[in-house]
Amino acid sequence: MWELQCLQIEKDSMIDITKIRNDFPILSREVYGKPLVYLDNAATTQKPKCVVDKIEQMYYTLNANIHRGVHFLSQQATDEHEAARVTIQKFIGAKSSDEIVFTRGATESINLIASTYCRAFCQPGDEIIVSAMEHHSNIVPWQLQEEISGVKLRVIPINDAGELLIEEFKKLINPRTKLVSVTHISNALGTVNDIEEIIRIAHENNVPVLIDAAQSVQHVALDVQKLDCDFLVFSAHKAYGPTGIGILYGKEEWLNKLPPYHGGGEMIASVSFEKTTFNVLPFKFEAGTPDFVGSTSMAAALDYISDIGLDNIAAYEDELLAYATEQLLTIDGLKIYGTAANKCSVVSFLVKDIHHYDMGMLLDKMGIAVRTGHHCTQPLMDRLKVDGTVRASFSFYNTKEEIDQLVAGIERVASMF
Repeated sequence: MWELQCLQIEKDSMIDITKIRNDFPILSREVYGKPLVYLDNAATTQKPKCVVDKIEQMYYTLNANIHRGVHFLSQQATDEHEAARVTIQKFIGAKSSDEIVFTRGATESINLIASTYCRAFCQPGDEIIVSAMEHHSNIVPWQLQEEISGVKLRVIPINDAGELLIEEFKKLINPRTKLVSVTHISNALGTVNDIEEIIRIAHENNVPVLIDAAQSVQHVALDVQKLDCDFLVFSAHKAYGPTGIGILYGKEEWLNKLPPYHGGGEMIASVSFEKTTFNVLPFKFEAGTPDFVGSTSMAAALDYISDIGLDNIAAYEDELLAYATEQLLTIDGLKIYGTAANKCSVVSFLVKDIHHYDMGMLLDKMGIAVRTGHHCTQPLMDRLKVDGTVRASFSFYNTKEEIDQLVAGIERVASMF
């Protein structure tokens, strides 16, 4: 096995930003002749060398279809794939690796639950609760089920700061409520929702809960058993891993009750033209050739995060967020959208009447990468009465100096208007 060059840091030490940035070669490149300032981490994070090394290792030394082969490469690749499942299980505190289902990402994971759960447990008129700050991937799958299964979507409102109104959530729950599906951290506002309270309230009413952790698993430590959530989803590419893979966590008792999502190889126990029986967990939900390269490199990314320490990451990123908020508010005419008391790693803003697209394009010419638009949260933008914002989102490889460059860039753009 290759020696992977992952940075090792004691969990109680401070982050060494210089060493960390050296692990991400892309951060040293230039854009339009300017040093890259990458502040679009909520869309996707950059990849450390150890993740790319793992991808290369798997293709160059262990490339074989897994689970069904008797030869050496197949067996070794299978072992690595299943070891990756265990890594993910431990990373989120699941009881068993059987509760970890590999998918193409958080979006497919939510679609899987929307399709199978509504098919198994919902009748026309039953209700699914989401929140006003959800990503489209936690809205549209349920809307599709409105047409297919006849369920109705109910929405937890927010206040002007971008915080969920928990008392209103309590009023939404009724005997027809079948599932609550909410984001942990808003990708557009950075709001950290009180998912512990949401889960507690839902469970008091015998309603299961799905947590979208796409924006949280890379920032804060999660333990699904302590949370007692019934389902949880996230994508690897937002957590320093590869694109095109993610996971669905589900309590074993729930996953056993749900019907398969896709049909094909791997998810079967036996097939005849008269009848098919299905495989055990988690394979019942993993039709087709597994992405063993994605799973193993995803595990390498999570190991990298664990080596740095999520407590260290959270403390450093909170410092970046506080500094960015303070500095941005010195800019004349700048308004921040999302001022919740509990926030994480995201600042969304507009400056006077400058269109977010114009701001983003001009910052890009200075080498500063931010996200503009509705951030796949159009209902939230409607609530905020804007058509989009500029979003800067931070990672543990960002620096205060980069935030200073962002502030200077915004001021320069503002002076042009």
